[in-house]
Amino acid sequence: MQYGLMKSEPAVFSIDSLARAPRKRSHWDGVRNYQVRNMIRDEMKKGDLAFFYHSSCEVPGIVGIARIVKEGYPDPTAFDPTHDHHDPKSDPANPTWYMVDVELVEKFATPVTLDMLKANADKLSDLLILRRGNRLSITPVTAAQWQKVTKLAR
Repeated sequence: MQYGLMKSEPAVFSIDSLARAPRKRSHWDGVRNYQVRNMIRDEMKKGDLAFFYHSSCEVPGIVGIARIVKEGYPDPTAFDPTHDHHDPKSDPANPTWYMVDVELVEKFATPVTLDMLKANADKLSDLLILRRGNRLSITPVTAAQWQKVTKLAR
């Protein structure tokens, strides 16, 4: 099993949006970064777990856990000219962009805020979300980092 961190702006798609989705499942679409696309397409597997991180909000932080329930497949929003994530260069015969399906595992009673993560930087120094300039929407998390962060959450 692998672990990751998936960032979303709560005004666009929050953990509560996932909780309200049928069977608490939804697709994770709109990725338009090649490095993250490669992770989705080639590395994320059914059963992997990810921290759900709220970004670009008043109090950014990890708000829960999601599980990958469907491995990477072409993102149809890239082909839809009416969709915000449309990419006119993406070809259905040779898709550029991929997405995964996720389900809610747990919503934390208290978020693990970015400030909390920074305060524990001595234990989490290699957590990519703490690196200055990191803007990737999905990043890998090691098993050791997973354990440390889940301990903070509980």
